[in-house]
Amino acid sequence: MNPILDKEPVKRAEKSIKEFDPNLKIVCLEQTARTAQEAATALGCNVGAIVKSLLFSTGDNFVLCLVSGDKRCSLNKLKKTLDEKDVSMANPDDVKKVTGYTIGGVSPVGHLSKVKIYIDINLERFTTVFAAAGHPNCVFKIEFNQLANLTSGEMKEITE
Repeated sequence: MNPILDKEPVKRAEKSIKEFDPNLKIVCLEQTARTAQEAATALGCNVGAIVKSLLFSTGDNFVLCLVSGDKRCSLNKLKKTLDEKDVSMANPDDVKKVTGYTIGGVSPVGHLSKVKIYIDINLERFTTVFAAAGHPNCVFKIEFNQLANLTSGEMKEITE
């Protein structure tokens, strides 16, 4: 049994994932999948099929953007979508406080606070995608069309 799977953030991600679909499994990778490229290399998949979970701050609110691994989230598109003038990447302390995860292992589910979620429409290119599961070495595989159901995320055009 891998000790990483016993860590609280991984257990929290797993609980959300399993409640949604008991057949979904968390995979522990030998090497870190802290970046989309590292994850893609470890999994032998297209870097675009890696879901980056990026937390943005808009004044007192936060929004989690699930972005394709080969794309960059556009602050301008995000500002327009949210109708906010001031949008920036959340700092590591806020990421930990809001999601309960550290950067590199932020899962799209199992957050400590309820957070609005946008899903990058570019992820639609892939039938199956991989997302972090609470730790830089843990990921889970999910059908793209299940991702929106799992996260209650809204599909948006949010990348450059």
